[in-house]
Amino acid sequence: MSGSDAPGDDTGEGLRPLRTDLRPIVKAVRAADAAAFVAVGDRFDDALRYLTRFFGPNRLYALVVVPEAGEGAATDRETAATDAPAARAVLCAPALFREQANREFVATAREPAAAENDDDGGGAKFHDGVVREVRTESVGDHAGERAAAVLAELVGGDGNASETAGRTVLTPASVPHDAAVYLERAGNELSSTDAVATARAHKTPAEVDRLRRVQRAAVAGMARAEAVLAESEAVEPSDEGTGATRPDGDRRPPLRWEGDPLTTERLRREVNAVLAARGVRDAGNTVIGAGPSAADLHYVGDDLIRPGETVLLDISPRGPDGHYGDVTRTFVVDGDGGWERRAYVAVEAAREAALAEVEPGVPAKTVHGEAAAELAAYGFEPNAGEGESGFTHGTGHGVGVSLHEGPSLSGAGELQAGHVVTVEPGVYDPEVGGVRLEDLVLVTEDGYEILAEYPLDIGAAGREDGG
Repeated sequence: MSGSDAPGDDTGEGLRPLRTDLRPIVKAVRAADAAAFVAVGDRFDDALRYLTRFFGPNRLYALVVVPEAGEGAATDRETAATDAPAARAVLCAPALFREQANREFVATAREPAAAENDDDGGGAKFHDGVVREVRTESVGDHAGERAAAVLAELVGGDGNASETAGRTVLTPASVPHDAAVYLERAGNELSSTDAVATARAHKTPAEVDRLRRVQRAAVAGMARAEAVLAESEAVEPSDEGTGATRPDGDRRPPLRWEGDPLTTERLRREVNAVLAARGVRDAGNTVIGAGPSAADLHYVGDDLIRPGETVLLDISPRGPDGHYGDVTRTFVVDGDGGWERRAYVAVEAAREAALAEVEPGVPAKTVHGEAAAELAAYGFEPNAGEGESGFTHGTGHGVGVSLHEGPSLSGAGELQAGHVVTVEPGVYDPEVGGVRLEDLVLVTEDGYEILAEYPLDIGAAGREDGG
């Protein structure tokens, strides 16, 4: 691991900005004998953010990538200095965002030495050989219309459908419908590509570092939650009164912490405060359930926390560069060793069985299969449906600039070095609770690395910074 574990170390301050290698996109265009690649989205489109590293506004903008400019296309001093036309990437940014777009999309992709000598006759060079530029003209046009105009300039034609008929343009499957209409009206035939998803699945060392930093912040949040649970106290029913009844009729007195009943919302606020201090955002993803609500995979409501029941915490913050962390642990305060203990032992065994399979070349489904088989051996249904008792979800998923991205441990394909995935077996009983253990794992050349370790213990204990 890099860096210290001091609070505030996970903010990313002082790190070089991330940059994306666009060569896989250029290669996909050439392999498909297509003219270009076009992506259209806004600041919430994770694929576009990954491609551009531009965190723009919440209105549409476009990226156009061409393997090489056609005859007559405008060139700049970077392309003029080479013998062959360079691949080009044009970001059609909204008005008033030129400076930010140039900083995040263009400047960060330049080689450091080139940036220092930007005025020499050779021109600046980009790290992947793809020349980048930002355009904000025609700001009143739709992003799809602007992308069509850039295509017409870079690969020929004037946007007239009769002149460009049959030209193939690759797009992500998520291209907005209205943008697709503009592109098709200009004579482009759109073809979906998974090149972006494939590229995103392989994390660079710089991306792994970002993920590790956010995961350390998530682990610190988990430590705070465990400390609060360890400090909480069970009270006698006579001391609590009768005003704390759950909808399911459970009238056991809740735990008390600092004099007041402990709820999932109070615990969530404690976790989120630690995340904020670490320079990451909770992004609405601090899932905490207690008792029956722990069987709800995405519970963000307010529920009383009572002794003897499972408290499931799934913490998934987002860092400054958009990368997520993801860690889950389950605790019980004053448990009696019943269902929750049996479930915990089974899930811990499933976790170990799944991790034992993680290495390059292993089919992703194998990891899920081993976890499910282990849970079945402990008497839990390995293929339960939503709302049923047992294992109700996949064993893991990729994590990057999206909380859920490829590869899926329940999907096709093999694990490869550079993949970052969760391993998160769990079992649930809607009437009792849920148990899940989740870690963020980097697939390495010879196995795996857990990006931020956190102890496994169903009994809540006070810990310092996740140790």
